[in-house]
Amino acid sequence: MAPSLTTHRSLASLREFFSAERILICFNGPTSRTLISEIGVALKEHIESSTDSLSAAMDVFSVYIEMSQNIRHYAASMAYVEPDATATVVIAETHDGHYVVSAGNVVQQSDGQALVHRISALALMDKSQLKTLYKEQLRQPRVEGASTGAGLGLIDVARKSSSPLQCSLDALDAGKAFFTIRATI
Repeated sequence: MAPSLTTHRSLASLREFFSAERILICFNGPTSRTLISEIGVALKEHIESSTDSLSAAMDVFSVYIEMSQNIRHYAASMAYVEPDATATVVIAETHDGHYVVSAGNVVQQSDGQALVHRISALALMDKSQLKTLYKEQLRQPRVEGASTGAGLGLIDVARKSSSPLQCSLDALDAGKAFFTIRATI
């Protein structure tokens, strides 16, 4: 079945919006290890080809991977099925040469509130404090079977960010919320 004229207009409008906002990658849907990896490789190759900074490309790549894997692991741990098991990821380039990695997913309201609290605390720390916290977290003994969410990886994302992490939590039905995190690299 051929797309309708309305679909073409909508897609053209979406393209214009993506171009105006300098969006490199936008994904909304179920995630898999393979999909996360393939998008990550394409992202890294694009950034490497368009910037002189290999370190920026690696930081954007690692932040994207960390956020995407956290979403995938959380959805699996909660036994979510679609549409709750999906991720929304947007990677854009700013006019001043930074990259913004934003990711969001459905969470339990209480889990989302805990994340907002954790990210708000990290956002108040400077680079030196984040480095110290990261090293302290590295030294902590691993408890077998314990949840590792919002720990070392989140601190590492905060360390790679050129400005404080931002997040939001939008309430949904049935005790759930949509959690969004944004890192500028």
